[in-house]
Amino acid sequence: MRALVTGGGGFLARYIIDQLLARGDQVRSLARGNYPELAQHGVECMRGDLRDAETVRAACAGMDVVFHAAGIAGIWGPWQDFYDTNVLGTRHVIDGCRRHGVARLVYTSSPSVTFDGTSQEGVDETVGYSGRWLCHYAHTKALGEQEALAANDDVLATCALRPHLIWGPGDRHLIPRLIARAKAGQLRRVGDGSNLIDMVYVDNAAEAHLQAADMLAPGSAVAGNAYFISQGQPVNCWEWIDEILAVAGLPPVKRSISLSAAWRVGAVLEAIYRSLRLPGEPRMTRFLAAQLGTSHYFDISKARNDFGFEPRISQAEGMRRLAASVAPTATKTRPRVWGRLSL
Repeated sequence: MRALVTGGGGFLARYIIDQLLARGDQVRSLARGNYPELAQHGVECMRGDLRDAETVRAACAGMDVVFHAAGIAGIWGPWQDFYDTNVLGTRHVIDGCRRHGVARLVYTSSPSVTFDGTSQEGVDETVGYSGRWLCHYAHTKALGEQEALAANDDVLATCALRPHLIWGPGDRHLIPRLIARAKAGQLRRVGDGSNLIDMVYVDNAAEAHLQAADMLAPGSAVAGNAYFISQGQPVNCWEWIDEILAVAGLPPVKRSISLSAAWRVGAVLEAIYRSLRLPGEPRMTRFLAAQLGTSHYFDISKARNDFGFEPRISQAEGMRRLAASVAPTATKTRPRVWGRLSL
C-alpha cells in the first residue's frame, strides 16, 4: 500500500508511519518541518504546509490511502490559525485525493467535537456535534470532520477516528505539560477527583488507523462514519495523572479547586487575554476546566464491530513502556519510536 501521512513529524503520525513501515507499506510524509530520521527509515519526505493547496495536492499523487493526522491542537489561539489549518487544510487534502484518484482517506478527529463542557458517560457515535464551542480547536476539528465525512462517495471512501487523550513514549504535549505544571506548582485537581475519563495508548490509536484504512472502501461499513477510539475502559482522571507524575518522580496532586470555581477563573482569564491581546495562553480556560473536572468516556463498540479494533496494549503495559522510555538505564527495553519523551 502506498500511504501518505500528513503531519509526519507529529506524535501519532510517527506511530502510524512506524506501523506502516513494519508491515512493508510505502510511506510518504507531508510535514512543515525537516525530519531526516524519517528518511533514514525509508520514508519519502515532503515539506509543506496544509494551507498550501498545490503542495498538498502534489503530496497526494500516486497514493492509495491518505492518513490525515496533521492539524493545529491547543486550547488557545487565533481562530484564523485553527480554521486555515484544520478546515481549509482538510479541504485541500480532499481535493488532492480527488485530483489524483486516491481511493481512501482516514481523517484523525477528536472526541472534543461532541464536547460541550458537561459530562459524557459511555456515549456512542449517535451523539451529535456540540452546540457550545469552548475552544477553536474543538470547533474547527468538527468542521474538518464534517467536510471529510461529507466527501465520502462511490469514488473516495472516507472515515474519521476520534482517539481520546493519546499518550505514550515520544509525546511532546500532554505529558510534558502535566509534568511542567506539576514542577511549577501550578497543577490543581479540578472537581472532587471522582471523574472518569477515557484515554488511549498511542500504539493502539495508530493501529486503529491502519485497521480502519484496511476495511475502508466505497460502500463498506466503515465508509462515511466516525469512530470513538480509546482503551475501552475509563480510568479515574486524577489517579491516572498521579501515575504519570510518579513516573517522573513527582508527588501526587494535593491541592484542588472546585469545577465551578475553575470555570469562573477560566472565563475571567479568557476575557483578560482576549481584551488585552496577551501573548501565550491562559493557565486556565473553561474548556480545560471542564476537561479536567467532568467525566468523558465513550462506547467503542462501533469500532470493534466495523473494523475489529481492540486495544491490544493495556494501560499497565503502556505505563511500563512509558516508564522505560524515560529511565536512563532502560534503553534495551525502549519501544522503537522516533524522538524521546521530553520531561
